[in-house]
Amino acid sequence: MKSVIEQYNSMKEEHQQLLNPSSEVKFWQREAAILRQQLENLQENHRQLMGEQLYGLSVEDLQNLENQLEMSLRGVRMKKERILTDEIQELSQRGNLIHQENVELYKKVNLIRKENMELYKKAYGTRDLDTSGGNALDSYGFDTGEGLHVPVHLQLSQPEPQTYNTPNRDKD
Repeated sequence: MKSVIEQYNSMKEEHQQLLNPSSEVKFWQREAAILRQQLENLQENHRQLMGEQLYGLSVEDLQNLENQLEMSLRGVRMKKERILTDEIQELSQRGNLIHQENVELYKKVNLIRKENMELYKKAYGTRDLDTSGGNALDSYGFDTGEGLHVPVHLQLSQPEPQTYNTPNRDKD
């Protein structure tokens, strides 16, 4: 409460001074000088953080600067690790969703394949079509002839002589 009253009083004094033109100029000159000094301090600090103009620093100052840089670097690494962890979790979730979609699509393909087999059986009669082994339909529903189980007898034999009929030429 006391600080609020003090702050009010100081603002009231500054406001009274601003009403006087000569004191207003002095006020803004002071503000400009303070801001120039802050800017110089920030620029010097920035140069030191970049490793420049370290010649006037003591060992203790250099140690403090090193500690400040290490803490900043630790914060950067933690932020980077957090971002990468979040990305990994997001990609993992996306991978799981894609896997679930893949499983559902596989189930749908199998269901359609079964329906195609039933339609094939209805259309061409019920032959011995084994869906697990010798499937008469390939994966696209086309007849490959593999499941028809027709015996084939092969036998070696001598080639039969071929008779070639050549037209007779008249002799002159």
